[in-house]
Amino acid sequence: MNNAQIRPAPIAPVQRTLPGGAGLAIWRGFRGRCPACGEGRLFRAFLKVNDVCPDCGEEMHHHRADDFPAYLVIAITGHILVPIVLSVETHLAPPIVLSMALWPSLALAMALTLLQPVKGAVVAVQWFGGMHGFEVSKKARQTATVG
Repeated sequence: MNNAQIRPAPIAPVQRTLPGGAGLAIWRGFRGRCPACGEGRLFRAFLKVNDVCPDCGEEMHHHRADDFPAYLVIAITGHILVPIVLSVETHLAPPIVLSMALWPSLALAMALTLLQPVKGAVVAVQWFGGMHGFEVSKKARQTATVG
């Protein structure tokens, strides 16, 4: 028997639990999961979104996150760090060398930590809202819930 005759067993269809609202879809995306089923991995690499969910088959190649996640991460990081930096620098006045090492390192760590979850949330918002090619998927979800 050669390798051409060996076929994998058919995969049973996945029973998807569609999100009831935008909040659940965004939470799934924030966790790096497929916004449709909540099970499949949204990313195939650090910031590369899977073209198709490996679990439910939902197409994700439509997303157009572009630079928006980076802008959001900058805003979030700034809104968290600036008050902390101002408070520490005003009340404790640490040595300048410590400040020069601590604050940029903390900002970089925060930005790298937040970038993938924020991008996942942005893709989930686009998926849930039926934006940028996700219109067909949204219409299918709407007819499934109506019918």
